[in-house]
Amino acid sequence: MPRSPEMQPDSPTLSRRSLLRGAAAVLGGLVIGIELPARRARADEPQASGAAVNAFVHVPAQGPVSLIMPAVEMGQGVYTSQAMCMAEELEIGLDQVQAIAAPPDREHYGHPIFYVQATGGSTTTMAWTEPLRKAGATARAMLVAAAAEAWNVPASELTTEQGVITHRPSGRTVRYGEVADRAAALPPPANVSLKSPDQFRLIGTRAKRIDTPDKVTGKTVYGIDVMRPGMKFAALMASPVLGGKVEHVDQGPALKVAGVRQVVVLDDMVAVVGDNTWAAEQGLRALDIAWAAGPNATLNQAQLWADTEKASEGPGVTVRKEGDAAGKLKSGTVVEATYELPFLAHTSMETQNCTVHVHDGGCEIWVGTQVPGFAQAGAAQVLGIPPEKVTVHNHLIGGGFGGRLEAAPIVTATRIAQKVDGPVKVIWSREQDIRQDMFRPLYHNRLKARVENGRITAWQHRVTGPSILARWLPPAFKDGIDSDAIDGAAEPPYALGDMLVEYIRHENVVPFSFWRGVGPNSTVFSVESFLDRIARQSNTDPLTLRRGMLEKNPRGLAVLNAAVAKAGWDKPVAGSPFGSRTGRGLSLMHAFGSLLACVAEVTVTDHGDVRVTKVVVAADVGRVINPDTVIAQIQGGVVFGIAAVLHNRITFAGGEVEQSNFNDYRLLRINEMPTIEVELLSSQEASGGIGEPGTVIVQPAVANAVYAATGVQLTRMPLDASLLAKSV
Repeated sequence: MPRSPEMQPDSPTLSRRSLLRGAAAVLGGLVIGIELPARRARADEPQASGAAVNAFVHVPAQGPVSLIMPAVEMGQGVYTSQAMCMAEELEIGLDQVQAIAAPPDREHYGHPIFYVQATGGSTTTMAWTEPLRKAGATARAMLVAAAAEAWNVPASELTTEQGVITHRPSGRTVRYGEVADRAAALPPPANVSLKSPDQFRLIGTRAKRIDTPDKVTGKTVYGIDVMRPGMKFAALMASPVLGGKVEHVDQGPALKVAGVRQVVVLDDMVAVVGDNTWAAEQGLRALDIAWAAGPNATLNQAQLWADTEKASEGPGVTVRKEGDAAGKLKSGTVVEATYELPFLAHTSMETQNCTVHVHDGGCEIWVGTQVPGFAQAGAAQVLGIPPEKVTVHNHLIGGGFGGRLEAAPIVTATRIAQKVDGPVKVIWSREQDIRQDMFRPLYHNRLKARVENGRITAWQHRVTGPSILARWLPPAFKDGIDSDAIDGAAEPPYALGDMLVEYIRHENVVPFSFWRGVGPNSTVFSVESFLDRIARQSNTDPLTLRRGMLEKNPRGLAVLNAAVAKAGWDKPVAGSPFGSRTGRGLSLMHAFGSLLACVAEVTVTDHGDVRVTKVVVAADVGRVINPDTVIAQIQGGVVFGIAAVLHNRITFAGGEVEQSNFNDYRLLRINEMPTIEVELLSSQEASGGIGEPGTVIVQPAVANAVYAATGVQLTRMPLDASLLAKSV
């Protein structure tokens, strides 16, 4: 995903959206928000006490301060880390904050980097930390000014702590809520000073997550938990062949199932509506549906790979050119290789679901989505009504991984709901969730390097794949370059001599979308695998090769050294009960504003099965807001990435997805869990993203460890056990 405001010159930047001019009093509270002079905010969010909300901070007369969260919580911990930023400047405790999902409103809550209302690309911390600190600081300044006015004393004589304002000369105190109304009537200050790091009391601490208690007690309501009066439940089945249509349905067998109320037939899918999910699923299974396969009936995986390979040989768009890499690569010792990444599904624990109620010329939606604005617009388009007629109640998400950056499931649910009288909850079965996903696309990476005296003097990297940005965020697709697809290739952390990086846009009929780790999954895997190939062919230690290219990158060298020191790189890999062949692999990345190095240890059995036994990650993620959150994200990303490199792929035969559930699309099982150690390096650089780097960094480290253990470098993921068996 895009990570630079410069990529969208027509989008407002933070400087243009100067903070906090539009404070407003709402139901006895103070509301602080980003300036939006064009129009007033909507007043449809019941969680904000029925108030019109155009703000980030709501200070009520009684009760906890509300942080109106522009980013969605899907397990990454932003409800806590961003609340810490606001509370730090507002001078309240984290236990005095509640986080509330922001309503669809791009003008108020549009992402400062890519300016659609979205949560993704590991950008929440980069995008929102400073605005939310400023929101907290401005709220504090206005509350202090209100108390000073009420007491007729200079504001400079007042102090704040834990939501209480104190005038020490007179001994008077007042709670924030008691002066919120008066504060709301004051003009917000044009500028506020933020704390220096040495003044932090919350930022940098191991604060407990504020969403944990409700999750532990079952109080949290995810989208799939929503219940509405009179609600019905729908199970659906789409054409098994990509792009196929419904040819014929006999509704009779389904309508005979107890609890089934209705069969909804659309051109490309069938939904059964019942009193509960069980009845709807049984009704769906009773149906005999005839499908018209359409033009994709012969689609198969081998052809998809072949088409991508052929496209990679065509002309590309130059992304980066320094020196004469192409000329230098015509002679001397040249190493080259290709690396291929497969389609992948998102497989979040909470399958796709959406509750929709079409009524009174409008529509209400209950869902967990990373793109509430897209959801609103998509439903409105289906119904032919203005977006303002669609209310989206956004909920916490049970795993996103990019899968909820698309509004397609909400559009599908709305198409069904418009034929149902009353609210209906549409739930995708695990099989439908996998087969009808929008997949991480195929990527093909072709690399060449000239090596002289153990050093790389010329480097060429061609990335072939589709452009997600061209569809998802067209303004970010410039000059034929998808900045996501080449992220990690255009600016590797190393000095690689003369460079030529090219991008070839190639798309097929398979629907595709972002996936956790996005573009760097492809490019970092390829670069780091290729470096180990160069090291082996040059009789150079992989660590020595990398260190030699980091002389002008002290942060990169520091995380690399930290990882190898913690992993004991200079010591033999410990023996393993899982097999006799063991190896240790290394990788380094700089993406999402963060630097990570990883050392993985593996054992390979005689049958070619790979067991990852230990993973060590060192990370410089800039200034850390909550170390526990960062470590947890790295650990979770590592687990996600190991499953990808060892087990996962989506393949097509006869136009159909061949995988259907966790039996053939494997997550890492508990008995396969390695030891994971994480070391955070101290840094005062700007905070980087961390939700995705763990997934990216572990994949090449595991592949390189397998290479070290077997001498076989596999270039198409996932690892193929048959190629690693001793009999090969």
